[in-house]
Amino acid sequence: MELRHLRYFIAVAEQLSVRAASEILHVTQPAVSRQIRDLEETIGAALFTRTARGLVLTAAGTAYLAEARDILARVENANRTARRLASGVTGRLRIGFVENASWNGLVPATFNAFQRATPEVALELIPMNTPEQLDAIAAGTLDGGFCYRFGALREGCAEVPLLEHDVVLAVPVDWPLGREGDVDVASLRAHPFVAFPRAVYPAYYDRLIAACAERGLTLDIRQEVSTEAAILSLVSAGVGLAIVNDANRDRPPARVRFAAIRDLSVRLPLAFCHSAQHPPQPALQRFIEQLASVQAA
Repeated sequence: MELRHLRYFIAVAEQLSVRAASEILHVTQPAVSRQIRDLEETIGAALFTRTARGLVLTAAGTAYLAEARDILARVENANRTARRLASGVTGRLRIGFVENASWNGLVPATFNAFQRATPEVALELIPMNTPEQLDAIAAGTLDGGFCYRFGALREGCAEVPLLEHDVVLAVPVDWPLGREGDVDVASLRAHPFVAFPRAVYPAYYDRLIAACAERGLTLDIRQEVSTEAAILSLVSAGVGLAIVNDANRDRPPARVRFAAIRDLSVRLPLAFCHSAQHPPQPALQRFIEQLASVQAA
């Protein structure tokens, strides 16, 4: 049995005429009659009674008509669902992001634009640091993520370069350092610092420590915590200074002041990383296209 058997049967059942059905279907009458006979033989029951006045549905035919309509409706719904998934207008995406990249600019603008353009895609946004995101992308538990990238991209991942941030000094608001504006590295010596543990973000940690060492600064790290939000909370409490992403300027804590460091730069390249599978799954491809559109605007 094929779907055309059901379509022919429904047309004949609705018209109660092989001739009228053949005109609607643009198929010859003998071909329609043959399909109905084949269907009845396959089912093992008569679907029509042939009378002098035309065709009449049997009880089996009446029941079969309701089921046939339901089958075709479900097939069409399945076709529609598949087309929408293939075009990326429905589905599910799991996107990671480093929190400080999402407070202003490109990242939140992309999230907003994508949700407005494709409201039927379930967008799950997951705050994670860069190493966690790259691990999750490699494991297939994350479709993509906004990461600060250092070094070679791991095998199986691809990236869309976006922009660069730099570092800035976070100072407790009641400390005098930086109150008059920018600072230099020499003024940071003999001050306590709060930082990431190296295990959280080895590539960034090594880059920061090396950049400080090149300028004769050895950080006196008094406490290590695993997120920049926690670092800034300790700066707020007066535990020490911190060298943090300048994106934090978009969400300054009440008890923290930021000051540029004139002679220290650690570039933080932000990229959208995703599986190198080609082509990407349709919803992800739409997200990447939306990202490009926002970036170009």
